[in-house]
Amino acid sequence: MRVTMTVNGRPQEADDVWEGESLLYVLRERMGLPGSKNACEQGECGSCTVRLDGVPVCSCLVAAGQAQDREVTTVEGLSGEDGELCTVQQAFVDAGAVQCGFCTPGLLVAADELLERNPEPTDGDIREALSGNLCRCTGYEKILDAVRLAAARTGQAV
Repeated sequence: MRVTMTVNGRPQEADDVWEGESLLYVLRERMGLPGSKNACEQGECGSCTVRLDGVPVCSCLVAAGQAQDREVTTVEGLSGEDGELCTVQQAFVDAGAVQCGFCTPGLLVAADELLERNPEPTDGDIREALSGNLCRCTGYEKILDAVRLAAARTGQAV
């Protein structure tokens, strides 16, 4: 089947998609967007998190056909047209919230959605929004610091 969707603001399509093919596979292998990572393939780690019509989802659990005529935002879609890092991405760099980087794309997508929905999150809000994302190297304190920093910077821009 052919799957057509809007990815990072641009119309995209993939041909010869089989019924059980995941959105993650289509994004990475068919559309050349390797930012979302393939780790557990069970929706447990969050490294493949993308936004589907604005809602964070584990793209490994979404059948590609479910994205038909819908909007998908990947980590590649967070940065500006010129490649400039968005507020959340820059905050992760500045706070040292990146080590191996495998979990980072999913964390960035989830944090970006949180701050869009709630520009002044409490620590509890941040922990809840990122609860589906596992990190094995950085330690969560720097990640929490990064989201706090992004929230502060977002608030300053208003």
